[in-house]
Amino acid sequence: MDPPIPVPDVPGDDAGARGLPRRVDLTWRQRLIVDSSAAADLALRTGIASMIGASMLPTIVGAALGSHSRAERDHLRFYGELAGEKDPRLSFPAPTVTPRISSRPANPVAEWIAKGQVHNIRFNSSFEAVNPALREQCRAYQRNNVVHAQHWRHDDGPHPTLCLIHGFMGSAYLFNGLFFSLPWFYRSGYDVLLLTLPFHGRRAERFSPFSGYGYFAHGFAGFAEAMAQAVHDFRSLVDYLEYTGVDRIALTGMSLGGYTAALLACVDDRLQAVIPNVPVVTPDRTAEEWFPANQVMRLRNLLARTDDELSGAATMYSSPLNYAPLVPKDRRLIITGLGDRLAPPEQAEMLWKHWDRCAFHWFPGNHVLHVSQPDYLRRMTRFMRPFMLG
Repeated sequence: MDPPIPVPDVPGDDAGARGLPRRVDLTWRQRLIVDSSAAADLALRTGIASMIGASMLPTIVGAALGSHSRAERDHLRFYGELAGEKDPRLSFPAPTVTPRISSRPANPVAEWIAKGQVHNIRFNSSFEAVNPALREQCRAYQRNNVVHAQHWRHDDGPHPTLCLIHGFMGSAYLFNGLFFSLPWFYRSGYDVLLLTLPFHGRRAERFSPFSGYGYFAHGFAGFAEAMAQAVHDFRSLVDYLEYTGVDRIALTGMSLGGYTAALLACVDDRLQAVIPNVPVVTPDRTAEEWFPANQVMRLRNLLARTDDELSGAATMYSSPLNYAPLVPKDRRLIITGLGDRLAPPEQAEMLWKHWDRCAFHWFPGNHVLHVSQPDYLRRMTRFMRPFMLG
């Protein structure tokens, strides 16, 4: 399990009964890695926050003209009331249509990396916006409403399947396959499925300036519906896997994918295991630290005359902290980086407490530089083996 980017071999550890270690509890090498990687993460965070801030400019203009202010407040109330029910069946209705899958062989590079059979699959999303006021708008996203995924399958029939959901702007199959050492999991006996999130990669609408632009370009309601569609589309893929004979499915995801994975653990009881990696669980709190996107958000809220209480209640709609997990405690594993400043480790610790202090592993790196990554990949392997390959 050699990661594609050589990193220092400074191992992390499982969290203790009190949670993540204090800085004084780390070795000098771990402190050095945490501090230096945190500084590097701040620069990356500023760059990504600038892109997110730019994607929110259309909603700023709408709020300034007064054309979206009342609608935005109505949307916030809708999601806040729905979140108040704390019922995932209401918030994220299950798909009622079995997807008709179109499959074709992936490029030779993908099969060379996997050392096996790889297919790119696609199907039309059956998602309907949860908010009735947005259904016509969401139906108009033609490219986004075609779901894309990549499936690594063995020749001898369906195997237990490890599913991966990528992070914000990081949808490339090749990158994710190498970063998470998916060929190693494939050779260990897993089939692998990589989902492309809404508005990413080939699902990005025409003239989108970057992959993932649509997540933040349509205000808070657009983000909420993008999360709802991510959940819906993944559940359609689970329907497809079950139809092909797969009976054991584990899910992991990084960053935005970790957030989505944690939410899915509260929505779909068919998952055998869930492993959120550097997840965010309260995006509103995290965004408050993301300059300059935080300033753009404050301006938008000021122009739209929305208050913090209303926004906070609506944000809980897609937060895994708002729902009880359906995956058993012994099948939940959270991974975080102590130097992460895009998805601070405090976010993962909040999820850990909500999930009854389940298995929790940390590494001394940041959001992208996963120092001693083979260490936590082995931790994932030991964690999943009893109920996936046993």
